[in-house]
Amino acid sequence: MGNESKPAAMPEIQLLAPGEPPPFRVLNEDVASPILLLCDHASRYMPSSLGNLGLDPVALRSHLAWDIGAGATTEHLAEALGVTAVLAGYSRLVVDCNRKLLDAQAFLEFGDGVVINGNRGLDQADRQARADAIYWPYHAAISQQLDRLHSAGCAPIILAMHSFTPVMEGVQRPWEIGILWDKDPRVPDVLIAELRRAGINVGDNEPYSGRGPQDFTIDHHAESRGLPHAGIEIRQDLISDEDGVERIAGLLKELFAKLPEQLEISGTPAAVR
Repeated sequence: MGNESKPAAMPEIQLLAPGEPPPFRVLNEDVASPILLLCDHASRYMPSSLGNLGLDPVALRSHLAWDIGAGATTEHLAEALGVTAVLAGYSRLVVDCNRKLLDAQAFLEFGDGVVINGNRGLDQADRQARADAIYWPYHAAISQQLDRLHSAGCAPIILAMHSFTPVMEGVQRPWEIGILWDKDPRVPDVLIAELRRAGINVGDNEPYSGRGPQDFTIDHHAESRGLPHAGIEIRQDLISDEDGVERIAGLLKELFAKLPEQLEISGTPAAVR
């Protein structure tokens, strides 16, 4: 965990055309604050070279392609708190930035009853082209921001923003927000208590567990550096429109702003507006 290295070079495949979006976006890239927001599944954008991966428009708008509302919520929080955020620029169906590259779900072939034909039968050159163009640049951007914050005297809290479907395999999910964690309870203990105090139905490692091996981003960037962290899962029906995003972001802003003091971490967000 956290030690996966980039594979040896293979014949180059041109995945991204000139003028297409970059593989990541960095918000507030010059501020020094004790919080770093990450969003692995912020976008549903597909490279033109891959077309639609054989999917119809409904599937491309669904949770298969991205974490609905997570990117917008991350953007709201970055602006409101004045903290740095790194957001992935392409759909997780191209390559899932929160999986080890050897994980079968990194290049998903089937999910939620849908076959992703454009991901079937990929050879190693295809996989590496996607990793080189999107996966590794995104993770390099996170590492660069962590190095920058370390140089500025900040040991930031890493908060990885995600969202989850209200229903999975016919089962209703009651949680409104889930807090995912593994070995480090510092941030989860505070957030779970504060969310419950605010009347939120909060999942402790629900609807997913942070103890699973699939959470590459947190393992690779937070656990490896000993940084306090948590995965934040928000139920998608709560952030499916602008009003919902503003409401949930407003709630989380107040909780996140207090974290550095509660955890006695040096530095404060540039502004809470």
